Amino acid sequence: MTFLAIDIGNTRLKWAHYGSPQPGARLLAHGAVFLETIDRLADTEWKHLPPPSSMLGCVVAGEGIRREVEEQLEQLAHWQIEPRWVVSTAHAAGVTNGYDHPNRLGTDRWVALIGAWQRVRAAGAPRPALVVMVGTAVTVDALDETGRFIGGMILPGFGLMLRALEMGTAGLKAPTGEVVDFPTNTSDALMSGGAHAMAGAILRMADKLRARTGQEPVFVMTGGAAVKLAPIVPLPFETVDTLIFDGLLELQSHRLAL
Repeated sequence: MTFLAIDIGNTRLKWAHYGSPQPGARLLAHGAVFLETIDRLADTEWKHLPPPSSMLGCVVAGEGIRREVEEQLEQLAHWQIEPRWVVSTAHAAGVTNGYDHPNRLGTDRWVALIGAWQRVRAAGAPRPALVVMVGTAVTVDALDETGRFIGGMILPGFGLMLRALEMGTAGLKAPTGEVVDFPTNTSDALMSGGAHAMAGAILRMADKLRARTGQEPVFVMTGGAAVKLAPIVPLPFETVDTLIFDGLLELQSHRLAL
């Protein structure tokens, strides 16, 4: 009963092959490719994988990319699995979706919230949680102590912030800099400005979540650029690289239990 989890973001496709479709399952293999190369997955990274028994994925990159991935799965005819993709709903795996239109919440955010809530419950008494994903965009999402998603923010990520400044400001092209307290060159000023803008948004949301719930939240961060942001946010974030995969495992286990 092996399980293939797929996370298709705006820049990369990440995948993980697990020994079973349940939280805490043994990770057998994993990988990541840029979207420009997904048409070679069947001949490269997936070619020698043992056939998974089931598959579940989330995709934010659009229908065209999803269809390309399904074509790669079809080329592996011996797998004989039906592609299944997450759709954001009003309720799933103990989490309530408080978005005005629940189906419009990005599936990556929805699955990450489910993965985070599973970690909160496993740790003991329910607590609110702040879930931050740092990728092409940055999302800062809040769960209350009952597992209800009460809202969140979307910000441009590092690359988008830098490109926006370069496009809108004459002569501001500069090499990638470092995050420092008092930048003394343009590269560091650009990187530090973007990073501290994100950190400020996270701190504001943390304050609002404390005020709303009267409790200290659990802080969870994930995403390819989390390593850049986590050190400058003065909160006890746990960085969880597998958060979306954790959510997919949780959703699949609930589906099988129905």
